[in-house]
Amino acid sequence: MWGKLLMKSLGKRLQSLVVKSNCTNCGNNQHKSSDEENCNVCLGESKECKCVHNTNHNNNNNYNYNNSSNIEGGTNMMMETKNDASDEDDEANSSFTHAVINMVGMLIGLGQLSTPYAVEQGGWAYSSTLLIGLGVMCTYTSHILGKCLRSYPTKLRSYADIGGQAFGSKGRLLVSTFIYMEIFMALISYTISLHDNIVTVFLGTTLKLHLEKLSTPQLLTIVAVLIALPTMWIRNLSSISFLSTVGILMSVVIFVSLAAAAVFGGVLTNHSIPVFQMHNVPSISGLFLFSYGGHIVFPNLYKAMKDPSKFTKVSIVSFTIVTALYMIIGFLGAKMFGPNVNSQFTLSMPAKQIITKVALWATVLTPMTKYALEFAPFAIHLEHKLPSTMSGRTKMVIRGCAGSIFLLIILALALSVPYFEHVLSLTGSLVSAAVSLILPCAFYLKIFWGQIAKSHLVLNFFLITLGLFLGVMGTISSSRSLVENFQAHHSN
Repeated sequence: MWGKLLMKSLGKRLQSLVVKSNCTNCGNNQHKSSDEENCNVCLGESKECKCVHNTNHNNNNNYNYNNSSNIEGGTNMMMETKNDASDEDDEANSSFTHAVINMVGMLIGLGQLSTPYAVEQGGWAYSSTLLIGLGVMCTYTSHILGKCLRSYPTKLRSYADIGGQAFGSKGRLLVSTFIYMEIFMALISYTISLHDNIVTVFLGTTLKLHLEKLSTPQLLTIVAVLIALPTMWIRNLSSISFLSTVGILMSVVIFVSLAAAAVFGGVLTNHSIPVFQMHNVPSISGLFLFSYGGHIVFPNLYKAMKDPSKFTKVSIVSFTIVTALYMIIGFLGAKMFGPNVNSQFTLSMPAKQIITKVALWATVLTPMTKYALEFAPFAIHLEHKLPSTMSGRTKMVIRGCAGSIFLLIILALALSVPYFEHVLSLTGSLVSAAVSLILPCAFYLKIFWGQIAKSHLVLNFFLITLGLFLGVMGTISSSRSLVENFQAHHSN
């Protein structure tokens, strides 16, 4: 596939070069101007140039196709194209299996901790319907993101690029805002999770630092974040990728710990799960939406594949695995802990058991491995904005200081609003609904308008409407719960 793209791109560049050179030799300036414009239009739309001037130029004896400057320019152009293609080939080294692992690792995270709570609060009928339904819908939206990328294979490389292609500079700005909001709010959720679980890990531990306004759990959280702070100075992407791999491993450990607690930990799976709890539907929808939110990274996974034509199959396999894991974790945890299940099931596991300690430590370490990876988009954007004359060391210092300040702001907000399920639900409703459902459908409709079958038009408008409904209802519900809990906490 990449060979075909290379030859097509090379052919178009050489064709454009020849046309411009021929027009330069033409004595008619008006002819030259109009023909160049027409050729540029044809080539810009990726069409074969069939303009009238081709015939005229072929019949004109004044053209010299062996012009040495044309040969030299064509050779340089060819070398540039080959170098660009070589860079892309170096990046596109991900196999099908590797792509599936990356996508599953991207999707499995904090969502798995809250799934048992969501199943218990929403009821098994609603939860199973929404888990499977969202899995299918998000698979489809990842598929149409791949179609958008295939429509402009050399131009679109990221989620923001697709937004810019569909809606211009304002679209790119809006999409970038949603991307940074998701990263920011997800990091707050990770830090809240760190705070909640580190308390249980060091249960009974007291730090006497004579700081009246800070409790021991808050001090422990600050210490953990300060330990993770140096990772914000990492500039090497391979080191950041290593941290990401450790985070994926911790997610696997958490899942295995829950299963081990059911089999070896003496926890009975005898609790009944309600069928349907209507009053909890809006907030629970946000938790499930957050669990499937990973679309901002999918274009990067697509571009990293050796064979991007298999991206849809990767999405199907990945979302099938993730949906199955969520179903197992959600229903197993709800059956194990019943109405007393915590918003993070690790806090409901039997105390003082080795299995529980392992799960808690894995949950504490997971956020500490995520900070550098989540901050990377900010860091890359920041470095691009810095003057090119600035030294690498200075850029590293600016990047590290900005990352450290950013993490400390995240820490302060997380300690001020320690309500994991409400923040997670708000993130899912306010941001993930847009990134995973609404925006991909809007991109697809805008880019392919006029080429879409009526059934697909109806489907995409339905998904946009559903995403808006779940997003608005969930945002209102989770925001209200967040404010109520915050006021109750401070009044006490």
